[in-house]
Amino acid sequence: MSAITTHVLDTSRGCPASGVLVVLEVGDGGGYREVGRGTTDDDGRQRGLLPPGERPLAGTYRLTFHTGAYHAALGVESFYPTVSICFEIRDPAQHHHVPLLLSPYGYATYRGS
Repeated sequence: MSAITTHVLDTSRGCPASGVLVVLEVGDGGGYREVGRGTTDDDGRQRGLLPPGERPLAGTYRLTFHTGAYHAALGVESFYPTVSICFEIRDPAQHHHVPLLLSPYGYATYRGS
């Protein structure tokens, strides 16, 4: 399993959000550089953003969820075409889990375990 993982739950439907494209980037000077990507599985999880055993460096990271495409595939109108979550890794030895609770007109996130 990757040292950085996520889980997307569709709170409007009460189920995991499968098939959401997730892009992981690391802060690089004045911008960001992509280090991983993948889609959520049937349980709404993305466990492979970094190769197994690879530890991230300390720094600022950004997860971008392509939520507009997810909602469009369901035939649901939504407000946010993407959701980006920036977070800081201070201790690369820890596992970093960043869940997203999603609905067509809102979202929430937190540091998971």
